[in-house]
Amino acid sequence: MSKKAYSPNQKNAFAGSDPGFTLMEILIAILILSVVVTTVLASFNMVFSTTEALDRDAAVYESARICLSQITADLEQIHISKRPLYRRPQPDDPPDPYRIEGVTEDVDGTSFAKLRFASRNHIPPPDRGGSRIAQIWYYVQSRSDGSFVLRRSDLLYPYPELEKDPADAVLCSDVKSLAFTYTDQEGSEVDRWNSDQDDSEQSTPSAVHVRLEIGGGGNSRLFETSVRLPVVRTQSGTQAN
Repeated sequence: MSKKAYSPNQKNAFAGSDPGFTLMEILIAILILSVVVTTVLASFNMVFSTTEALDRDAAVYESARICLSQITADLEQIHISKRPLYRRPQPDDPPDPYRIEGVTEDVDGTSFAKLRFASRNHIPPPDRGGSRIAQIWYYVQSRSDGSFVLRRSDLLYPYPELEKDPADAVLCSDVKSLAFTYTDQEGSEVDRWNSDQDDSEQSTPSAVHVRLEIGGGGNSRLFETSVRLPVVRTQSGTQAN
């Protein structure tokens, strides 16, 4: 069988007839590359979004930790008037300077708890010889951007009426809700307390439960803690420690 021979011109013609990539193949390759790039970018965005969310959560938890730690430290050093020095107040008597007063108030259309008591946890500690028992107020105040902050007023004797001062320490920002619940000696819980009034029979609560919700936008978190008070004035006049 004879082998067919080609001239040099015919060989060059066959060599140049390689069509390479068609337009369809190029479009398919671009499509695949686009899918891969889009998937990679989406993964990066997801990682960055998760990291930002974790950072926000960490900031919220740290803010709540600092705030509740301060409230706990103040309540654990609470000071009250003890019997027999304390007696039932008469109509013309001034308020007990060491009373526990828990109420709620409206702040720009939102209800928040407000708490007043006396504590030895004054910041900074007073000079020697001065009174070491401070009047503590916790109250919520609104800001111009519509958010709320929890402030702590801390003043030594003589105790003035509460005047909300921009210089008062901010315990935490972006407060969504704040509530204090007070436990009496029988274990019942109420959301208001005044140790100078007849409805409490001039007693003090045995424990205070704190419920705090903070966070920006829809990323709020609820935190709770309970503090058993180290000293209690009971309804019967006995002293529980």
